Amino acid sequence: MTMDAEAQESFREFVANRSPALLRTAVLLSGGDRHAGEDLLQNALIKAAGRWHRIDEPEAYVRQILYRQQISRWRLKWRGRELSVAEPPETAPDRGAASADAELRLLMRGALARLTARQRTMLVLRYFEDLPEAEVAGILGCSVGTVRSTTHRSLARLRALAPELRSLGPSETERRPSGDHSPLEVRS
Repeated sequence: MTMDAEAQESFREFVANRSPALLRTAVLLSGGDRHAGEDLLQNALIKAAGRWHRIDEPEAYVRQILYRQQISRWRLKWRGRELSVAEPPETAPDRGAASADAELRLLMRGALARLTARQRTMLVLRYFEDLPEAEVAGILGCSVGTVRSTTHRSLARLRALAPELRSLGPSETERRPSGDHSPLEVRS
């Protein structure tokens, strides 16, 4: 079914206004691979466009598509794909707050990329999207206990794979907005 002019305009506005936030989530779900995140988001938007006239909550609908596509990707038997991640540049000794925040984001992105897709998705849903365990369980089609245990193991693996994140002092984490939680701040 084709969209009428009003639906097309509504869809264009949604894409223009919400794409940056949706892309951040898609990139995190893709382990920091911007191209894979863009592909993930584009596929989700294509699926949403086909049903646009029936969608009540567009952002929730598109996010659900993102999560489900990522689940489908990690369930594929072929897991031999490697991800190339650039090393962060060396910083000057007198770095400012912006530089420290950028370094933290690079460290976190690199650490997330070293997790499995399932572990990364679980942490993104719990801590970046700030979803409760029951909602994550519903999205991923598993029990709340599975969410808890997988999150616990994922955090332990993240801490083991990225010990450099442990060395960040409280001042590094206190500057983030209240909704932007770091999985390293959560005690399980």
